[in-house]
Amino acid sequence: MASLTLRSPSQTASSSRRLPLPLYLRQRSSNLQFDGAPSLSRRIRAQNAGKCDVTEPLDLANGKPTIPVINGRTLPKFYESTSMQNTVNRTSSRLKLFSGTANPTLSREIARYMGKELSKINIKRFADGEIYVQLQESVRGCDVYLIQPTCPPANENLMELLIMIDACRRASAKNITAVIPYFGYARADRKQTQGRESIGAKLVANVLTKSGADRVLACDLHSGQSMGYFDIPVDHVYCQPVILDYLASKTISSNDLVVVSPDVGGVARARAFAKKLSDAPLAIVDKRRHAHNVAEVMNLIGDVKGKVAVMVDDMIDTAGTITKGAELLHQEGAREVYACCTHAVFSPPAIERLSSGLFQEVIVTNTLPVPEKNYFPQLTILSVANLLGETIWRVHDDGSVSSIFQ
Repeated sequence: MASLTLRSPSQTASSSRRLPLPLYLRQRSSNLQFDGAPSLSRRIRAQNAGKCDVTEPLDLANGKPTIPVINGRTLPKFYESTSMQNTVNRTSSRLKLFSGTANPTLSREIARYMGKELSKINIKRFADGEIYVQLQESVRGCDVYLIQPTCPPANENLMELLIMIDACRRASAKNITAVIPYFGYARADRKQTQGRESIGAKLVANVLTKSGADRVLACDLHSGQSMGYFDIPVDHVYCQPVILDYLASKTISSNDLVVVSPDVGGVARARAFAKKLSDAPLAIVDKRRHAHNVAEVMNLIGDVKGKVAVMVDDMIDTAGTITKGAELLHQEGAREVYACCTHAVFSPPAIERLSSGLFQEVIVTNTLPVPEKNYFPQLTILSVANLLGETIWRVHDDGSVSSIFQ
């Protein structure tokens, strides 16, 4: 993985007035310079011959891989472009990062990439389950970023995020951005054929807006139309490049690859993934869903015989869809099957299904925390902290976010 050097010019804030101002109103010029941290240069080989840029060897306890963390200010090769060389202000004292209790490890990694400390916040539960939030430092006039995925328990973490937003609004924060690596209610984005159903994604969007959020930053929403449910700006961050860079480090011939969509709804996502992966051919698993979290595979569209099949989805919940798809791929002659997704929800019985031997490797990211009890030998977890940290800097400095993915 190549290193990226981020440079920021000195900034001078000065103003002139015809009439002298009182001393306490005069602006003082500042000259701040950020020196990028040294890049990573060492590569190691992880379990199952996978390679990942890390600063220290992976710990394997009883065959369970620990979470690989990509440290330093280094971005995957996919992000390297001339647009990334544009200077961005990395010295703002008006940027505040707060972490909820849902995924504090990811929050610390983001702060480390950005060269900042997480701001102090007190979050606790009363005896009856009510949530109490107190900011322990001033945010008046600051741009505040609240990092909190709505992972299980989804309702608990969502309510905690809403109370954090309210606390920042009442503390006179200038701008409040809800950084939601996993937006759990995105699956409830429309009415199904049965009718008389709620559209939970729209409801949550309204609640986040009314609570005082000025912007939302989310990773790999289940469907793109969910962005339209918000009346505030939404920055949609695509985490596929992190997985692409990892797959590119493996010794797999491009002629042997085929990208597989586990259902018809994910064809656009899989097609974009295949285009970046040496323009690999595409296959589609046709399935019929009779109930929520229950999938039945019908047939396969495309050729996978003798190929290395890479199944791509935005999330793995109970793993019913992706495991039945893998069974079909093996029946059709696939040599190996890889499962790739951004959000590792892993609701029971996902672990049993994923570790049954159908997959050569299961590659996910750390948008959700994966408990140690859910580790299994085929699991690889990649960090999206650098990507989110870079996006936050771009948003704060009014820079382009889309240029990261070009």
